[in-house]
Amino acid sequence: MLPLHMRRQEFHPDPELAVAREQPGLQRVPTPYGPQAWLVTRYDDVRTVLRNAELFSYASGINLPPMSEEQAKRLRAGALLMMDPPDHTRLRRMLTPEFTMRRIRRLEPRVREIVADHLDAMERTGAPTDLVSQFATPIPSLVICELLGVPYGDRNDFQALSATLLDFNRPPEERGKAQMELSAYMAGLVGRARAEPGEDLLGMLVREHGDDLTTDELVGIGGLLLVAGHETTANMIGLGTLALLRHPEQLALFREDPAKVDGVVEELLRWLTIVHQGATKVAVADTEIAGVPIAKGDIVVVSLPAANRDPALTEDPDRFDIERPDLAHVAFGYGAHHCIGAPLARMEMRVAFSALFERFPGLREAGEPEFRSFNVVYGLSAFPVAW
Repeated sequence: MLPLHMRRQEFHPDPELAVAREQPGLQRVPTPYGPQAWLVTRYDDVRTVLRNAELFSYASGINLPPMSEEQAKRLRAGALLMMDPPDHTRLRRMLTPEFTMRRIRRLEPRVREIVADHLDAMERTGAPTDLVSQFATPIPSLVICELLGVPYGDRNDFQALSATLLDFNRPPEERGKAQMELSAYMAGLVGRARAEPGEDLLGMLVREHGDDLTTDELVGIGGLLLVAGHETTANMIGLGTLALLRHPEQLALFREDPAKVDGVVEELLRWLTIVHQGATKVAVADTEIAGVPIAKGDIVVVSLPAANRDPALTEDPDRFDIERPDLAHVAFGYGAHHCIGAPLARMEMRVAFSALFERFPGLREAGEPEFRSFNVVYGLSAFPVAW
């Protein structure tokens, strides 16, 4: 059975998660990798854990599939989600210039072109079609490939490895093997970038920071951005489209005023919160959360969907409302590990949702969507649509 913090009922977290949030104290839950963890569900408590690197560490390696200590050490070298300051700060500072709003605006025309190309292909092929495989997945995959300098022809291979790595239905050994294969693939790209750095992100890192970054760090950074850069945005586009179609009154507001797209994106991020949890943390000293003693070495899991549905964050949080005022939601995490790619993801979603509903004003469901649950990233594996 799925751990409580990974259970969903279509768009919604399991109702038991709300019960856990409303009760005093904390709840103990099993984790997909074995040990029990303290589950943190309230908005304020989640932010406290996420921002406090002095008490709660990412660097334990608890999130890794089974592998040798040497393999784990190499994988942790550039994996930002398994690092604490100051190591995390050093690497993030090198990446930040690539994800500024000015840099993202320069990418937007290319993203619009990619989106238009895929809409053209859908129109040529005709309805019905699978929105996941024909639109939601290939767009962020192509964007992140171009950003990193990854050959787009390799997308089927790295998408398969990514899917295995993130799927908790797979045996731990299979996930570990996928992790090593993905790292070996990225090592080949890093080797080529070191020999002949291009204009992509890997090339920039080699040119500007090549003496300060080890090969393992470059492999870790590239692997994280490759997986996170397409999995999260792809599932937001697919699941977000379904959410809009199933809330026609909200979709009508968007159609009447396309300038509401920022509100659409932010509310979908909050309401869906497709990443179940922040990276698992371990207490590095005795402390407490919500009045509950947490011992040094205890595992702590934060529920991002529960925090984003907390009445302490917003009124009537279970209602989907694209006109909701701006909120400091935690869909991208919080604190030092707030998702560095958030500006890129937001831009891709703005472009994709606007273009999709403009091109196909009659877009509708054409069959039952397939939800995927036992995964690091929640979403749809298939979504038949017509227009």
